[in-house]
Amino acid sequence: MSRQYDEHHRSVMVHEALLYLLGGRVDGTYVDCTAGEGGHMKAILEATNGRARIIGLDVDREVLDIAEQNLEDYRGSYELFNLSYVDFEIVLKQAGIDKVDGFLLDVGLSTFQLKSKGRGFSYELDEPLDMRMNLSLKTTAAEVVNGYKESELARIVFEYGDEKRFARKIARSIVSRRPLYTTKDLHDAVKAAIPPAERYKRKRHFATRTFQAIRIEVNQELENIDSTLKRIPGFLKQGGRIVIISFHSLEDGIAKRVFREKSNSELKILTKKPLRPSEEEVELNLRARSARLRAAERI
Repeated sequence: MSRQYDEHHRSVMVHEALLYLLGGRVDGTYVDCTAGEGGHMKAILEATNGRARIIGLDVDREVLDIAEQNLEDYRGSYELFNLSYVDFEIVLKQAGIDKVDGFLLDVGLSTFQLKSKGRGFSYELDEPLDMRMNLSLKTTAAEVVNGYKESELARIVFEYGDEKRFARKIARSIVSRRPLYTTKDLHDAVKAAIPPAERYKRKRHFATRTFQAIRIEVNQELENIDSTLKRIPGFLKQGGRIVIISFHSLEDGIAKRVFREKSNSELKILTKKPLRPSEEEVELNLRARSARLRAAERI
């Protein structure tokens, strides 16, 4: 494994996810669309005493290697596929599965991706601007920051990063400093655009929003979520459930919209408002603070 990091990813809202995904079932077939290190998969298998069958997907081959290790005790109860969740139909066909009892999507960035070296997701590391979750993608973060027009960069930072006040200044700073090669280059461009007083008063690092926005653009995350959620109901058994955990208001907005569009025809909404993690969980895992969970059931 070429990338190394010291932290293990702590899966978010596990109790709530299992409550809505299983719906009291003690077996069944489930698709974890974002397997990561296998945290949610392991929790499902533990809750069903290994009687569940789980199909796990992830675009990151190296993180699946970690999942294999974490799921060692449940060999035979799961299958892992190195594919994006947008390809779940291909996977189900390959596995000989028509419909399943549940889908789980946790669309947050994993600790492995954030902390591991060589991918350029973090402003804390000085490395090439990449940010691709799937290395087969053609567009990198470097191509976005160096090739997009200033107006388009401003739109991305404004919409995807929720950077309402300084999006234009950040885009202007990026363009004026081209070419940008590393995460430090991007970090410094953002720093130059945001006044010191604003930087110091923010609860999160001042570059967080811009890095998030560029990552979402590189990986086409919002388009993928929308496409996948719209297709999932057709692969759910009656009474089967879909649970999505998101970390961005736009992601949650997509889930809310798709669920409403399909309510009464294909889905019954189980969460009128998104569930949030408990105070205890946030204290243990600060990355859970922005998580939102929505669930729906196949009619």
